[in-house]
Parts: sequence; structure tokens; C-alpha cells
Amino acid sequence: MNVVSKYGEGATLLWKDRKRPIFGLPWSFTRYKLIKKEGYWFKIFCETGLLYTIVEEVNLYRIRDISLSQTLGDKIFGTGTITLYSNDVKAPVFVLRHIAHPYKVRDMLSTQIEEQRKLAGVRVAEFQG
Repeated sequence: MNVVSKYGEGATLLWKDRKRPIFGLPWSFTRYKLIKKEGYWFKIFCETGLLYTIVEEVNLYRIRDISLSQTLGDKIFGTGTITLYSNDVKAPVFVLRHIAHPYKVRDMLSTQIEEQRKLAGVRVAEFQG
């Protein structure tokens, strides 16, 4: 995939993976991408489908929390599920299912989210009730 032709000049692909539902193999039509467009935005995308494609996206600075889960099968095959909780109205829960190297991806996302919050001047206030 040519990122520049799809997302415009200045776009850079930082990470991509596919959903790996069977034995840790990427036999799926669900693709995940982390793309940075220099000077404009930093987003995570989920594209689902072959002939009819649905694309979900969330700005990184909107993400409030990250959760990682692994089943026994995920542990055996080195995959996991990362759940991103955001302030986005359309996608308050954004799930990256059965991705490879989930701990590395979680750390990378966490670092990028904090960096984007600082650049955007966004703070997440935590409340206890």
C-alpha cells in the first residue's frame, strides 16, 4: 500500500498488522495501521472487508486508556488484544484483536499517545466518585 497516495503528502506508516484469528496467522480481512501525517494528525485505523471496506479511525490524543488481554491461545501464538478507550463519539471503544507482539504495540501506542497529548495540549482528568 502506498501511504502517500492514500493519505496525502507527508503521511508515514509507523505500524501495521492484521488480525490473526487462527493459530496466530494473518488470515483475515481486518487490517490495523498507525499513520502520522506530518503537521496535521496522528491516527490509528482499522480497515475491515475485502470487497466492501469499512474504515474506523481514532485520533491518538483522544485515547484515554489502554487495556491488553491474552487468552491461553494468544499466549501460545504470541498474539493479544489491545482495547483503546477514547473520548471519540463514534468509537469510544476501539479494539485491535489478535495482533502480533501485543506488549510492544501497547508500549509504542502508549508512548505516542502521551506525545500527541502534549503536542495537542490535551489533559485527561481522572475522577473518582
